Amino acid sequence: MESNKDSSESIPGRTRTPATDAAQVVDDLVRVEVRLYSAIDARLRAAHGSGLGRFEQLRVVGDVPDCRVSDLVRVLAITVGAASKGVDRQVRDGLVRRTVNPADRRSSFLALTPEGRRLLDGMRPTYAAAGGELLDGAGLRERDLAAVADALAALRTHLEATASVRGHT
Repeated sequence: MESNKDSSESIPGRTRTPATDAAQVVDDLVRVEVRLYSAIDARLRAAHGSGLGRFEQLRVVGDVPDCRVSDLVRVLAITVGAASKGVDRQVRDGLVRRTVNPADRRSSFLALTPEGRRLLDGMRPTYAAAGGELLDGAGLRERDLAAVADALAALRTHLEATASVRGHT
């Protein structure tokens, strides 16, 4: 991918060297993620009254058979506390229901209610359109997007593997 300016310009006072390239990539990834999240969250809130955090949780509950809180933790890379609080909110708002896990009565399965399914089904096209517009607006060629997707998949796989070795999400 070509850039219109040296990426070292994004951090004032930083001179680009091989030692700072990795730091710059991390800086850029974090800032891109924050901006993407904020833009998509705003679109979802405007169209559906619910944001990206709720969409992500509903999507996992809707897509993972016999979903449990631990699935939210694993898929979304969030803490058990954050996942539990999120589920409590979804249940309170009538979007998710809990059922007892018959194999382990201490845990429960999560499922979308009809209202939760309607909300998720309505949010999916908004999410896809917002993401597509943001990526299209960057002017990236198809091969650039493919290279970014491959690099992010490799990085995600590595981070998930090393996190599980260290006992983190």
